Amino acid sequence: MINGRFATVIHILTLLAQEEGALSSSYIAGSININPVLVRKEISVLRAAGFVVTQEGKNGGSSLAMPPSKIRLSDLYRVVYKEGLFAHSRNLPNQHCTVGKRIGVIMDGLNTEAEQALLKRFRSITIRDLLERV
Repeated sequence: MINGRFATVIHILTLLAQEEGALSSSYIAGSININPVLVRKEISVLRAAGFVVTQEGKNGGSSLAMPPSKIRLSDLYRVVYKEGLFAHSRNLPNQHCTVGKRIGVIMDGLNTEAEQALLKRFRSITIRDLLERV
């Protein structure tokens, strides 16, 4: 399912790449215009994936764990969409229908093809590339 998490993690990492030092979740949330709790949730995911380091305390916050040129959108995509972007319907089609019994296989192939094309493009884009556009 498509959601705003991918754009949010890209925003967070691009902002961290632009700013010096550790940034608070409140500061990041102000840039994205979302609740700091949502930022902390995504920071936690990014930290677990090795993209971000965090420091506790008064002067704490988050910063990049690696150069922005090493963070590819394809890697972020995999962190956000662990099960893939294109999900199946939760309903099992009628297996007695000629379309119903084949549509799942057909859609699997189309979804795989589309996701591979998307990932190919995303492998060529880094956070540094996006920072240069800002």
